[in-house]
Amino acid sequence: MNLQRRLAVVLILVLGVTLATFTGVVQGQAVKNPDTFVYQSAGDVETLDPAWEYDTTSSATILWNIYETLIFFRGGRTDLYDPMLASEVPNLQNGGVSADGKTFTFKIRQGVKFHDGTPMTADDVKYSLLRIMLTDRDAGPSWLLLAPILGFDVQSTRDDKGNLIPDIFDRANRAIQVQGNTVVITLTKPYAGFLSILATWSPVVSQKFVAANGGWDGQKATMPKYNNLPKPDQMTLFDKANGTGPFKLERWDRGTKTVTLIRNDDYWRTPAKLRRIVLQNVEEFGPRRLALQNGDADMISLGGLVNLPAVQGLPGVRVVDDLPQLGNSPALFMTYNIDPEGNTDIGSAKLDGNGIPPNFFSDIHVRRAFAYLVDRQAFIDQAYRGKGRVANGPIPFGMLGYAPRGKWFEVSKDKAIAEFKEAWGGQVWDKGFKFTLSFNTGNVARQTLTQMVKEAVEGLNPKFKIDTRGITWSTYLQQQAKRRLPMFALGWAADYPDPDNFTTPFMHSTGTFSGPQGYKNPEVDRLIEAAGKEPDPKKREEAYLKLQELAYQDVPTIYLRYSVGTLVLRSWVKGWYNNPMFAEGYEYAYRFSKGQ
Repeated sequence: MNLQRRLAVVLILVLGVTLATFTGVVQGQAVKNPDTFVYQSAGDVETLDPAWEYDTTSSATILWNIYETLIFFRGGRTDLYDPMLASEVPNLQNGGVSADGKTFTFKIRQGVKFHDGTPMTADDVKYSLLRIMLTDRDAGPSWLLLAPILGFDVQSTRDDKGNLIPDIFDRANRAIQVQGNTVVITLTKPYAGFLSILATWSPVVSQKFVAANGGWDGQKATMPKYNNLPKPDQMTLFDKANGTGPFKLERWDRGTKTVTLIRNDDYWRTPAKLRRIVLQNVEEFGPRRLALQNGDADMISLGGLVNLPAVQGLPGVRVVDDLPQLGNSPALFMTYNIDPEGNTDIGSAKLDGNGIPPNFFSDIHVRRAFAYLVDRQAFIDQAYRGKGRVANGPIPFGMLGYAPRGKWFEVSKDKAIAEFKEAWGGQVWDKGFKFTLSFNTGNVARQTLTQMVKEAVEGLNPKFKIDTRGITWSTYLQQQAKRRLPMFALGWAADYPDPDNFTTPFMHSTGTFSGPQGYKNPEVDRLIEAAGKEPDPKKREEAYLKLQELAYQDVPTIYLRYSVGTLVLRSWVKGWYNNPMFAEGYEYAYRFSKGQ
């Protein structure tokens, strides 16, 4: 999911990190701190817990640097895998995948140790999978394992009323079995994308470490206590870590929003070349650019392609552009039932010209009006310097189910006015409205979007008012998940390379975005669940094309842009490569080094 934040200004390494002396020369400049890699972003880490994280900044920090998965993508491929904590990739030929495609057997690698020195076991693997599935916080990643393993009608551990499903532990516990040194996972239905899910969503944690620190001990009786915790800092691994990966957590300073990782010298493979990774949150682009120019940062977040000219041509800086990515970024969402409690974003909470009612966007005429006003190509031109493809639905270009001629709303002030005059029986046009449209501070593209929406709407009727404001990334995510934002702009980078990973979060009633939005269409849910378990690609494509049509008809979301990536780094950074699944560029720092 490709999400960024605005944070405290930090120009150089802090926290007392001991930096090495200058060595080597690249394009006339000495290589600074050759054993330390520094990345400055516009997004702060929300959590270090792999069972909670579901944003790119957090996931890029811990996966696959601190924690490791059973298998991993091979180089830049998304369809081939290498074994990691499993000693081989299961397939039909080696007996790891059953003939019916439902059972996957993973042989667990021997001799791997957690960072605290304790051995990793098959029991830790099972526990880690169950922990992701059963902690299941609202708008979190648990559905990524729940759905393929327990059935695509199981998108959550809770029913429609929010009550824990009584037999959910038993079902999950039966589906994942430890047999000696193997872990056997049995799906209810065949699912061709299952290995691609595990390449990302099988991070292994230590059961003993979690339990010793007050977390879930893996037992059925204690599981409900840890299900759907409301805040990330209530999770056991929020600010501590004990993985098997090439880097260990040295410190997380939440005051300066800096995470420092140190090399794991007891790593089961050859230790990493870098000694440290320092991940800093720097709010403004100017300081990030200066740090890059001076060599105090090795890679930075661009914060929007509007900033691209400012880094092009800098001595010793490499700009890698138009990188293939599987992403829909950003999209503009409308919340059907906004939480009004103490919510200043909706003003008076009435349709009186000084606010909006909590269900303002439940009227399809309101949603259509906004869709007619958003000029997607102009947004791409202004915010991304024309890079990216105009979106017409949740499924990105290049993926099964993408609709190259899918319907969408052309830009039309007249049609927007007509829709507003129909909205709420004509009251919207007569009385007007006012609400606040927020963006995550430091994200220039989303700030540009909010300003474009404001200007387009206010240009129609003097009674229409939209205030804009920037808030930190972590606050933005929390407000979105709690239905506090009337509208919100978020992007989605693939969790795994399959169209189900886009239709579910964008359109299913329990989806990451559509759930907090309050969007629910039973036909949409049925199609998503059927397509997810359908083995025939042609039938899957038919279902996904129909879903794209429903996305247009219901218009809960305004799709804007299918993304491409741009990486900005010092020329002395070696070992980097692109994978369409990587959104930040430093997800796999194991191969990184610095030098001529």
